[in-house]
Amino acid sequence: MSLRRLADLRENRLKPFNQTEAKAALATLREIAADQPPVAEMLAEAGVMRDFLCAALSLSPYLRELASLRPAMVADVLAEPFETLLERAVTTARDCWRPSGDGSLPGESEVMAALRRAKARVSFLLALADLAGLFKASETTGWLTRLADAAVAAAIDHLLLAQHQAGKLSLHDPAQPSKGSGLIVLGMGKLGACELNYSSDIDIVIFFDPEAGIVADKLEATEFFGRMMRRLIRILQERTGDGYVFRTDLRLRPDPGSTPLAVPMEAALIYYEGRGQNWERAAYIKARPMAGDLDAGEAFLRQLVPFVYRKYLDYAAIADIHSIKRQIHAHKGHGAIAVKGHDVKLGRGGIREIEFFAQTQQLIAGGRMPDLRQRQTEKALAALAEASWIRPDIASELTKAYWFLRDVEHRIQMVRDEQSHRLPETETELKRIAYMLGFADTAQFSDRLVEVLRLVERRYAELFEQEAKLSAGEGNLVFTGQNDDPETLNTLSRLGFERPADMSRVIRTWHNGRYRATQSVEARERLTELMPDLLTAFGRSKRADDALLRFDGFLKALPAGIQLFSLLGNNPGLLSLMVMIMAAAPRLADIIAARPHVFDGMLDPGLMAEIPTRYYLAERLETFVGGARHYEDSLDRLRIFTAEQRFLIGIRLLTGAISGTQAGRAFTDLADLVIEQALAAVLDEMAQAHGDYPGGRVAIMGMGKLGSYELTAGSDVDLILLYDYEEGAQGSDGAKPIDASRYFTRVTQRLIAALSAPTAEGIVFEVDLRLRPSGNKGPVATRINAFRKYQQEEAWTWEHMALSRARMVCGEPSLVQEAEAVIAETLAAPRDRAKIAADVADMRALIEKEKPPGSGWDMKLIPGGLIDIEFLAQYARLVAPDANDPTPGSQPESGTATALRRHGQALLSADDLDTCVSALSFYTELSQIIRLCVGNDFDEKDAPAGLIERLCTAADQPTLKLVEAEIKRRSKAVRSVFQACLSGKVRPTEE
Repeated sequence: MSLRRLADLRENRLKPFNQTEAKAALATLREIAADQPPVAEMLAEAGVMRDFLCAALSLSPYLRELASLRPAMVADVLAEPFETLLERAVTTARDCWRPSGDGSLPGESEVMAALRRAKARVSFLLALADLAGLFKASETTGWLTRLADAAVAAAIDHLLLAQHQAGKLSLHDPAQPSKGSGLIVLGMGKLGACELNYSSDIDIVIFFDPEAGIVADKLEATEFFGRMMRRLIRILQERTGDGYVFRTDLRLRPDPGSTPLAVPMEAALIYYEGRGQNWERAAYIKARPMAGDLDAGEAFLRQLVPFVYRKYLDYAAIADIHSIKRQIHAHKGHGAIAVKGHDVKLGRGGIREIEFFAQTQQLIAGGRMPDLRQRQTEKALAALAEASWIRPDIASELTKAYWFLRDVEHRIQMVRDEQSHRLPETETELKRIAYMLGFADTAQFSDRLVEVLRLVERRYAELFEQEAKLSAGEGNLVFTGQNDDPETLNTLSRLGFERPADMSRVIRTWHNGRYRATQSVEARERLTELMPDLLTAFGRSKRADDALLRFDGFLKALPAGIQLFSLLGNNPGLLSLMVMIMAAAPRLADIIAARPHVFDGMLDPGLMAEIPTRYYLAERLETFVGGARHYEDSLDRLRIFTAEQRFLIGIRLLTGAISGTQAGRAFTDLADLVIEQALAAVLDEMAQAHGDYPGGRVAIMGMGKLGSYELTAGSDVDLILLYDYEEGAQGSDGAKPIDASRYFTRVTQRLIAALSAPTAEGIVFEVDLRLRPSGNKGPVATRINAFRKYQQEEAWTWEHMALSRARMVCGEPSLVQEAEAVIAETLAAPRDRAKIAADVADMRALIEKEKPPGSGWDMKLIPGGLIDIEFLAQYARLVAPDANDPTPGSQPESGTATALRRHGQALLSADDLDTCVSALSFYTELSQIIRLCVGNDFDEKDAPAGLIERLCTAADQPTLKLVEAEIKRRSKAVRSVFQACLSGKVRPTEE
């Protein structure tokens, strides 16, 4: 059928875009007519053909450019039928690789030029035939596919033959390079279905069989074919003076981020069998061998049939189908469909929904009904109707809608040869599309388009009644394949992600099954169901990208994902808590990434309601450790329990369920219980190895923050191990007796190892023994009488200050009482107040010199910070004993706040005392949160947004700058009190 058919019919349904463009089109035709007599003759007739060509060239700048560059094409369409011209162009493309008569091969540049000329010719011919109404959309897509097949096959044959002649491979038949080569090129998507659109990319997947025998060294085959495929891409898509052939995408191959461009066939089969995803099943419905070794390609696809089409229709298969649907398009509601800017492919009621409607039914029933295994959408819908899987009227409606939308898509792309599916935003440009489709105006076109889109949307909704909704509003969530879906990027941006393309790649990694947690089909289904809520929750955090990346690290370490995804999907509170951790607390996120089992404790529904008291922790510890079978098992259980409970205390602090002071007490109670349990296990183990020591008694003294109930999430524990034994005893009573020094030294060493030696379950606590008598120079275990003598005769002021925070943690009761008596007697001894004040001032000055604060956020070391307050409390405890102090032999109150209130009254005014106690509480709250979330180093410039928000809440300030100002205000006030107190001045309370 030629263009003269229009003249015979005396019909031109196209209107020119406007008078200006029409005049430009006519001028172009007149320039062409100067060298092309058939065109001059056509213009002279001034009939239907001239009007049509003027309208077509005015509507499509791309066609006008092609006509100017290749004027002979205009003459050809006036002389010969379109089919003849197209057949000739496709044949020329397919044969461009062939050697000349003398056997010489065309160069790569010659092949590239021939293919580009053929592409331009086919594009021009098809556009005119389509716009004239002489071809239906199905014919246009069919010819475009034939050209793509010819171009890829010719390029493959050229590359194979060139390598054969270069001696790098050995073909079975150089006259048919691809035959028996084992090189498989599959057309995917619209290429596989013979439904290419006008400016389509082509999706191909390339496999090779190393056993085909054309490459001498099988080990080099992957690299060899990879280099060849890079040349293939260059041949097809590099832009030259002749244009390009097809933009080429190889990212539908298995795991494209980590596989070569050409994948060994056996590796591909293993991948699809073990890790193949829902979207890949859907993609392979349309897969078709279109170049290379066609027989090998057909055999490969036959092996994939069980992967694509499940034999039985069961719940898991249906869940798979719903999962694909939710991955492709998660949206909310069915409101009005706007015409301007609508994406006719991915938008609601668009081409993708029709294709998906057919593909899902094929996946569900294709395993049992081979007739449904059709690549083309129209044939698939017809087969579904024939099998009574859908009603015939639905198949007919969707088929008509499909081809109408394909017509619209082609017109969008014909304007400037752009791979776009989106209608113009402006009325003027929308008019261009309406005219190209033969409508009288945009209103008529819009009415028809909306009618079709609503029809498709309704049928699609009927197929999937349960929607995966995106709570933040309408939007795509497409993470299939490897291309970024523009609407998905817009959705991610709208949700609050600053780098949507990077986040999309991360999420595709989850769906690709590269992590253990997402390798199973079931896990990916649950993750897909969770995705809208998950992304919405992350989007609400101020640095959504960072939070999502921390969640990615968590997933990477997670051994399995089904349970977690199901729990998060059914528990919005747990999901919010998870997002808070990722957004505010990198340290906690790292903990659950390294040891996901700590997350189990968050499943307790009463977690936030329960205050982690000593009784609460003791009850759970007894249950958890009680069933231990042996020493190492006991220690591992202690490590697991400590990590989990420390994490859960941190969660309560992060959410505000407990205060910083309460957290300090809870961390300390946990440490007390675990140290007591570890000591019991160590003593039992020692008894088994060396027997008991006659009269042997052991007790543990807690120093520093352990002694004052002020541990943080990252604190180590300061311990002193005290012991005693029966006078005259020569050694332990076991099979391998040892003397007292070695016995109790080994007890200490084993206790340190039990608490701090790293294992697969981590450590319990870092242990610090430097506060024992004589520090690192002294023995690791101290006998009680030596401890008494040292404290009363040799200890320095700073050691007595440290002793003011001492507290007996656990041990043999009588030895605990003796140690408490030593502490009480030592602290009650009279002292020279001026000397102690000078010593305290000197120590504080030395610390300022040797360890200056890193920033204004170092609330421990800043002037007027925690050390100043702690030193004040310790100074007061030494120089102002209280008549109500605990008597020797009873447990002292050793908290910093308690010491300040009890002993500071004699040294400080009520206002100054209140200033210090209030600042202590303020510092403690912020320090506990910072240590929990990021450890020691806090940089306000890099701090997670969630942490900043939490600190502002804790400080009751609207911004971080004001929190910092409050720290400065309080530290200045505390430093003033500290200096006045040590100088002996008591400032009066203001009235």
